[in-house]
Amino acid sequence: MPEPDDPDCLFCRIVAGDADADAVIVLEESQAVGFLDHRPLFPGHTLLVPRVHYETLPDLPPDELEPYFKTVRLLARAVPEAVGAEGSFVAMNNVVSQSVPHLHVHVVPRVRKDGLRGFFWPRTKYESDEHAEETAEKIRAALGSLR
Repeated sequence: MPEPDDPDCLFCRIVAGDADADAVIVLEESQAVGFLDHRPLFPGHTLLVPRVHYETLPDLPPDELEPYFKTVRLLARAVPEAVGAEGSFVAMNNVVSQSVPHLHVHVVPRVRKDGLRGFFWPRTKYESDEHAEETAEKIRAALGSLR
């Protein structure tokens, strides 16, 4: 068994094959491992983690984005097919609500009227058109500084 990147990280231990981590593996790729969530929203709820320990999406190196998200896409097709669902919900938290600080994507099978409401937040409105434009400008400026 290979050593985990971060021996204190549950997902690194799962990637390393630690039997004590107790995960049901559904997919092993060169860059990622998929396994069933131990407390699924619905049967088939799968997590996909990179093999290397990155805490959030911004930490994932640019050259790893395409292979990682190709695998996310594959799971988004396979999970609903496997469990007879109509579609899927694909989600990722970064820091806030991230129960394990190792990048992971949730692929959750969905059917209409399945009762899943917990991921949806109350909607608000901008105070004015000017407020919306000010907010957009701040995002544009941040994008410009990050490129």
